[in-house]
Amino acid sequence: MIRDLIIKNRTYRRFYQNEKIERETLEALIDLARLSGSGGNLQPLKYKITYEEEDNAKVFPYLKWAGYLKNWHGPVEGERPSAYIVMLGDKEISSNYFWDHGIACQSILLGATEMGLGGCMFGSVDRKALQESLKIEERYEILLVIALGKPKEKVVLEEVKDPEDIKYWRDEAGVHHVPKRSLKDILL
Repeated sequence: MIRDLIIKNRTYRRFYQNEKIERETLEALIDLARLSGSGGNLQPLKYKITYEEEDNAKVFPYLKWAGYLKNWHGPVEGERPSAYIVMLGDKEISSNYFWDHGIACQSILLGATEMGLGGCMFGSVDRKALQESLKIEERYEILLVIALGKPKEKVVLEEVKDPEDIKYWRDEAGVHHVPKRSLKDILL
C-alpha cells in the first residue's frame, strides 16, 4: 500500500490550473507535516500558502522548473499549479533544520498523492525575490517550495540504461520519463 503511494508520488510540472485547491486541503497537508518527525523535536518549520491566482502569480516567476529540460521554462498559462506551499525555517527556533524539511515535504506530497493531487518540490528558488514578493519576515528562511495541483501529465518510471545518464526526459507525446537505478545497483 505505501509502496503504491510512493510509486504514484511523482514530480509533476504541468497541472489543470483551473482545478482549484481549497485552503482546508492545504491545511490538512501541512498538518501531516506537523505530525511528522523533527530533529530534536524542535519543530522549526513554518508555512506560507497561496491558492488564489493573484497570490500564485507572486510565486511562479521565482521557481526554476526543470534543469534537464533545457528548452522548457515551466508550465504555460492554464498548466500552472493551483497552489503553493512555501516551507520556511524559523531562525528564532533553530538555524539547523537538518532533514526536517525533507521529511515534511515527503509527508505533504504523499498526502497530496492520496488526495489525487500531484506536486513538485523546488530547492532551486530565487529566495530573496520570493521573500520580498510574499512579504515574508527576515526571521524566516525559505527552505523549499512545493507546487501543487491536479496533474496534467503522465510520468513513468523506467530502468536506468546507462549508469552515467540519469536525466529525466519527455517524449514526443509529452510523457515524462524518469530513469531509476535498480535495487541491485544501489545495494552494497
